[in-house]
Amino acid sequence: MLVVNDLTFRIAGRPLFENASVRIPEGHKVGFVGRNGTGKSTLLKLIAGELAPDGGEISLPNRARMGMVSQTAPSGDISLIETVLAADRERAALLDEAETATDGERIAHIHDRLLAIDAHAAPARAAAILAGLGFSEEEQQRPCNAFSGGWRMRVALAAVLFSQPDLLLLDEPTNHLDLEATLWLESYLKDYPGTILLVSHDRALLNSVPQHILHLAEKKLTLYRGGYDTFQKNRAEMLMQREAARGKQEADRKRIQAFVDRFR
Repeated sequence: MLVVNDLTFRIAGRPLFENASVRIPEGHKVGFVGRNGTGKSTLLKLIAGELAPDGGEISLPNRARMGMVSQTAPSGDISLIETVLAADRERAALLDEAETATDGERIAHIHDRLLAIDAHAAPARAAAILAGLGFSEEEQQRPCNAFSGGWRMRVALAAVLFSQPDLLLLDEPTNHLDLEATLWLESYLKDYPGTILLVSHDRALLNSVPQHILHLAEKKLTLYRGGYDTFQKNRAEMLMQREAARGKQEADRKRIQAFVDRFR
């Protein structure tokens, strides 16, 4: 479970969050919405540990793995497929150690672990993700620096999807995708086994993938059940009820004041 408890955070003295709290159970797929500039991307960075809160705390279960797309596009002479495979750090470390290990018990442990994480299937899985994001089999063997920045950001997205973290943080993941890749990503995320926190302006994506919507407004966090259209309907009803309650309070105030003025 992701727990945000009494979170307070300011930028240049301006508060983005004030005692904001929310609990997101394990395995939930959550769309994160709010007006531009209210702090959606900032919250993802706070959860990822890239920023430190001014107050409150953010916690995850012990040993939970978290992943967020790097803001820096991968580059260099390494092929796309090898770049994605390297995102599974445990697999890469075990394969490196397997080449130099001499202790029989340790070698057996390495191979048992490689079997447990299905390491032999990793290249096929990485290739399938890259293909879904628009890279042909031939392109997957080319180096990262052979592609433009937008295409390399697709590689960064492929890498974090391949690493399959327990908590997947996505900030506008369709920005560099065409329609075909967006539809593939939508299908992939619907079957994702972990928890997802998704910032997006893509209404179709927010209706298809999330089962809950997290709304940031007035420096607070509120979790709603359902997709984006359901959230909009429920929030509109809530605002109408709140406005009706305010109208009733104002009418009561005027009635009481009139009574006081009359019998003063």
